[in-house]
Amino acid sequence: MPKKVERASVVGLGKLGLCLAAVLASRGFDVSGIETDPSKVKAVNLGTSPIYEPGLGQLIKKNHNRLRAFTNYDSVSGTDVTFVVVPTPSDDSGGFSLKFVSQAMEGIGEELSKKRGYHLVVLTSTVMPGSMDETVVPLLEKHSGKLAGRDFGVCYNPEFIALGDVIHGMVAPDFILIGESDSKAGRLLVSIQERLCENSPPMERMNFINAEIAKISLNSFVTMKMTFANTLAEIAEKIPGADVDAITQAIGNDRRVGRAYLKGALGYGGTCFPRDNVAFKKFAASVGAQARLSEATHELNVGQVERIVALALKNGLEPNHRVGVLGLSFKPNTNIVEQSQSLMIAQDLAGRGFQVNVYDPAAIESARQVLGDKVNYRRSVQDCVNSSDFLIIATPWKEFGKLTAPLLRGKVVFDCWRMLPAKIPGAKVVRLGVGTK
Repeated sequence: MPKKVERASVVGLGKLGLCLAAVLASRGFDVSGIETDPSKVKAVNLGTSPIYEPGLGQLIKKNHNRLRAFTNYDSVSGTDVTFVVVPTPSDDSGGFSLKFVSQAMEGIGEELSKKRGYHLVVLTSTVMPGSMDETVVPLLEKHSGKLAGRDFGVCYNPEFIALGDVIHGMVAPDFILIGESDSKAGRLLVSIQERLCENSPPMERMNFINAEIAKISLNSFVTMKMTFANTLAEIAEKIPGADVDAITQAIGNDRRVGRAYLKGALGYGGTCFPRDNVAFKKFAASVGAQARLSEATHELNVGQVERIVALALKNGLEPNHRVGVLGLSFKPNTNIVEQSQSLMIAQDLAGRGFQVNVYDPAAIESARQVLGDKVNYRRSVQDCVNSSDFLIIATPWKEFGKLTAPLLRGKVVFDCWRMLPAKIPGAKVVRLGVGTK
């Protein structure tokens, strides 16, 4: 059995990294967080969360005595395992940049050169296939002067979790994916994950290249499923009596299909799905394979915003209408607006000359950085509704499903997620993916 790990370091205290650090601390690990942003370091050391993510603030506060943050790598050598959760932004070719990963591996390697005894380095950030063998391990060996698989272990352990549900996703994942430099490294990471997880998930262990391909291929597959559901919605809304929810509920009973991510509505967005799909296509092309499914998925997703705006114009949106867009984040329970189709809809309508009112429970400030003064930011859902003639429910925050008939009286509501009843007295409700008679 591997030696029990008690001390962990986490490089990168962003959306995923800080959640991982807090979860590790909650499981009894003494955790050192490493972050270049001094404001995040200060917040963590005060026992508060600098990041919006449900449950994170409480977890940090409760386990503050086991979690400290630093702006340098000095604490790495005093830990047993280091998780690297830094950004891997898309580059001009559609692949993932290793700029921040490389910087982290150099810093970790320097610390490992001073350490006696075994150390495990775990990369969680998503990378292109080949990155572990071609870049990550060589950098660690170069800067540590040591040999991977003998003096230290390396694992690739990407997460499959959704923003807004990160903490639950870490402690109750569907499975754990591990690419390992050697069996000792893999066994040690399994022992750590067993302490973190509440649900005894399958642990899939393999070499680096298989794990790297598995990561981006899974996300690419999920986007295809989402886009297929959106295609069903487009078909259904053209046929009287058709309802995409009835269709997807039926076919989702088949275990070969399943109901997860089978909801015909807006296209996907966020920090992972759009770029992972593009990266998968790029990787396939680089080895001489075709990825036409991924390419078609991406193109259909990009076209969703134009499709939704055209439907709104066809279903009651008039030039003199004040338009209210409810929801700006790419999904509920997060303030992330990256590649958010909700935000893109607001942007498109403003560009067409409409007076656009917007509201989101968490993402107003994030959206303001993109939309500037092109739209009117409303302080509540009631304020946004009262200021608008035509409403678009663009992000399925739960509170939007509780809108009442008196508040909606005289409004046209374009419900992209079918959160409201088909008929509301005094209002006209248009539901995406439903054919009208």
